[in-house]
Amino acid sequence: MKKILQELINGNISMEEAEKKLKTMQIEELGDFAKIDTGRDLRTGFPEAIFAEGKDDQDLIKIIMACAKRGRVMVTRLEEDRYHNIKDEINFIQNESFKVEYNRKARILLLKDGEIEKQGKIGIITAGTSDIPVAEEARVVAEEAGCEVLTSYDVGVAGIHRLFSKIRWMLEEDVKAIIVVAGMEGALPSVVAGLVDVPVVGVPTSVGYGVGKGGFTALNAMLQSCAPGIAVVNIDNGFGAAIFAATVIKQLIND
Repeated sequence: MKKILQELINGNISMEEAEKKLKTMQIEELGDFAKIDTGRDLRTGFPEAIFAEGKDDQDLIKIIMACAKRGRVMVTRLEEDRYHNIKDEINFIQNESFKVEYNRKARILLLKDGEIEKQGKIGIITAGTSDIPVAEEARVVAEEAGCEVLTSYDVGVAGIHRLFSKIRWMLEEDVKAIIVVAGMEGALPSVVAGLVDVPVVGVPTSVGYGVGKGGFTALNAMLQSCAPGIAVVNIDNGFGAAIFAATVIKQLIND
C-alpha cells in the first residue's frame, strides 16, 4: 500500500491506476476455489485464518503456501490425521526464521516468523476437562493476537470451591477479560461474571448428553444469564471468543 501511494505522489501512476491497484491488492485469487483476503490484517488487526474443514488437502496446501508468502499463517480446525497428511509438503517452509507448530488439542497449525510482542492479559477458564480443546483453541488464537494468556481448567460448578482462588489469581495478575468455556448446563460464565469487574466471554461447548447434547442448552443458559457483563459466542467457537477478547484489550491499551 505504501509503495502504491508513493508511486502516486511521485507522479508515476495516475489516481485511477492507484485506485485500481489498491482494490486488487486486497484479494489474491487461487484458481477458482479460493480468494485470499490479504488486507484483513490492516482492516481488523488480525490476519485471515484458514478454516480447514470442508477443504481437500491439496487445496488447503495451496492456500497455506499462498498465505505463507505474506507472513505468519494460522490454520484452524485441522484434525491430527490431516496434519500428518500435509505436513511433509509444508515443512520445507521451515527454516531459522519460519517454524511450523501444530497444537493437537487446539487443532491449530501455525507457521510462525517469530514471536509477537504481548500486550494485555486474558484469562481462560473451563468448567470441565472435556472443554479444554475449545479453550486451547482460544488460548492459541489469543496469543497469536498479541495477548498474554492465563489458564485454569476444570473448575466448574460441580466443585465450585476450585474456582475462587483461580479467579483471585487472575484478577491479581490484572487480566482485562476472561473467557469462560463450559458445556453441560453452561452455568459457569454467570458465576464468574458475578465475581469480576472485567468483561466475560462465554463459550458454550458441545460437551454433554440428553437435553444438553450439541451445546444448545449451554448456549441458551449463557444467553439467558442474569449476570451482566457477559458476551456469548457460538457453540465451540474458541476462535471467535479469543478475537473478541483481544479486540477489547487492544482498545483499552490504545485508549
